Amino acid sequence: MTSISIYKIDMHRRLCIEKDLNEASTWISTLESFNNELDHLSVIEKQLIKNASLSHSILAIRRKNILNMASLCKYEQELKTEYEYGKVEYNAVRSKYHEKKRQNYLELVKEQIVFKNQIYSFLKKFKRQ
Repeated sequence: MTSISIYKIDMHRRLCIEKDLNEASTWISTLESFNNELDHLSVIEKQLIKNASLSHSILAIRRKNILNMASLCKYEQELKTEYEYGKVEYNAVRSKYHEKKRQNYLELVKEQIVFKNQIYSFLKKFKRQ
């Protein structure tokens, strides 16, 4: 292989890793935002709704959210290390691994939507006096 083709392969690898890094960073920011939202929802539950089942649901989804955030932070570090020092080409295996991370993230987002709808259902029961 010529030095030009090696350079092109490396640039492609770095570009793909950079894309994955940006996406992982966005996912982490979204999960951090949801974690802050859970703080507010927890206060609403304690002060207004007062439902033990909902309180446990908040804790469960927070736990799942934090575990996913930790996994994504670790993945982000792996990507940064690979971007800076790695020489492994960006291939189908790496792409599938990233796709698995995306699917895990999207599943959690779906759970968050269902959870928020559960909260809104509880809140609809309250009327202004």
